[in-house]
Amino acid sequence: MFTHILKVFIPIFNLIVCHSLLAQSLENQKFPGFRPIWFELNQKYEYGDKYSGALGTYTAKHRPLAIYSPEVNKTFFVYGGTKDYDQKHLLCMIGVYDNSTGEVAKPFVVSDKMGVDDPHDNPSILIDEDGFIWVFVSGRGRKRPGFKYKSLVPYDINGFIKLSTEDMTYPQPLNTQMGIFNFFTKYTGIRQLYFEKSDNGQTWTDDKLLAAIPVRSGEKSGHYQVSAQYNGQKVGTFFNRHPNGQVDKRTDLYYMESNDFGNTWQTVDQLILDLPLTDLNSPARVINYAVAKKNIYLKDMVYDKIGNPICLYLKSNGHRPGPNSAPYQWEVTLWTGTKWSTHEIMTSDHNYDMGSLWVNDNLWKLVVPSGLAPQKWGVGGEIEIWTSTDKGKNWTKEKAVTNSSDFNHSYIRKVMDGKSPFIYFWADGNPHEFSKSQLYFGDLNGDVFRLPYIMNDDFIKPQRIDF
Repeated sequence: MFTHILKVFIPIFNLIVCHSLLAQSLENQKFPGFRPIWFELNQKYEYGDKYSGALGTYTAKHRPLAIYSPEVNKTFFVYGGTKDYDQKHLLCMIGVYDNSTGEVAKPFVVSDKMGVDDPHDNPSILIDEDGFIWVFVSGRGRKRPGFKYKSLVPYDINGFIKLSTEDMTYPQPLNTQMGIFNFFTKYTGIRQLYFEKSDNGQTWTDDKLLAAIPVRSGEKSGHYQVSAQYNGQKVGTFFNRHPNGQVDKRTDLYYMESNDFGNTWQTVDQLILDLPLTDLNSPARVINYAVAKKNIYLKDMVYDKIGNPICLYLKSNGHRPGPNSAPYQWEVTLWTGTKWSTHEIMTSDHNYDMGSLWVNDNLWKLVVPSGLAPQKWGVGGEIEIWTSTDKGKNWTKEKAVTNSSDFNHSYIRKVMDGKSPFIYFWADGNPHEFSKSQLYFGDLNGDVFRLPYIMNDDFIKPQRIDF
C-alpha cells in the first residue's frame, strides 16, 4: 500500500517542483543591471584555485561574445550573469550599447540555467544577414545540453525563441557568405572538435567530427580550439591536443582551414586533409610543444588583410597556478605566406589570463591583463595595451589601462568589428575569494567605462572610470 502511494505521490511532487522552478525562472525578462558571475572550479593548489574569479566573459573558447552592427550603430554583447553579487546562479545575458547615444539598455535574460553556477555554460553571439540575433548557449558535457536562441525582432534584444536543444559546448558561430558555420566541442568522455552548418539557421547539417588525434592506437584524444573567418568565405581553426585525453597536459599547435563551407579541409599551404584529423604528426601541426613538455592555452585567432592566420596563446610549464608553472609566456604564431613564425610578447602570472588581439597592416595591438595583479597568482591582473609595428616580432607596452585596482581584471574580449568606445569588455573580481564582479568596456586609447550594476531606468549612460 505504501509503495503504491509513493508511486502516485512522487510524479505529482516532481510536477509541483517543476512548475515551481519554472515560475521562478527569469528567462525572457529584462534585468535591472549588469551583474557578471563569479566562479571557482574548486581544484585547489598551494597558490589558489586552478581558475576562479571574474568569469562573466569566460571562456576563450566561447567566440564571439560581442558584435558591432553598423546597420543600427549598436554593439550587442553576451555574458554570464547572476542574480546578485552574493549569488552563483548563471543567467545567460545579452546587452546592447547604443553607439549613437552612448547609452545601454537594461540587459535581457536569454536563458536561465536554473541552478547551474558554471560559466562553462556561457553564451556566444551571431547576427545573421537579416539582422536577427542568435545566442548560442553552451552546454557542459552530456549532463547539460546547449541551446540555440533567435531574436523575435531584428536588432532587438527584448525577446528570443529557443530553436534547439543539443549536445554543444564552446560554440563558435560564424556568419559567412554561404550561411552559418558553427565550430563547437562535444564531450565524449574527452573533448572532441566538431562543426555544423546551416544555409538559413532553421535546418542544420549533422555534426561532423573535425579532429580526434590520439598519440597511439587505442589512446584517447582531446582538443581545444579558437576559430575565425576571412572575407566571409574561409573559415579556420587553431587547436591543441590533450595527450590521452588529459586536459591538464594540453600541448602542440595545429591549424586547418576550409574555403568551401567545410566541404574540404586543408593545411595553410593547401595540402588536403581527411576528416577527422587523427594523425599526431599531421601536416596540420604547426609546432610540436610536447617534445619541450610545454602546455599551451589558446586565447585568440585573427586573419591579416590577405588571409594569413595568426594565433595568440600562452605557454607555460604546467597547469598548477603559481611560480612552479612559470614563466607564463605570451606568444603569437603567424603564417608569413611561406612559413610559420613565432614571437614572444611578454609574461603574466596565470594560465587563464585572457587577452585579445587586433591586426591592422603592420600595426598590431594586444589588450591583456599583464600588469601586476592585485591578487597575485590568480586569474587576471591590471590591463595593459601592447603594440607591435613589425608584425608581431617586437612588442612595446603602450599604456596601462587600469592600475591600483581592488580586484583583478580578467577575460578581455574584443568586439567583432568593434567601434569606439566599445572595442572590448571584461569583468573584475577577486580570484582568491568570493567577491562582487562588475562589467567594463574600453577602447584602444585606454578609455574605460563601467556598466551599471543597478538600473532603475530602461536606458542609462555607463560611468567613465579614471584609473
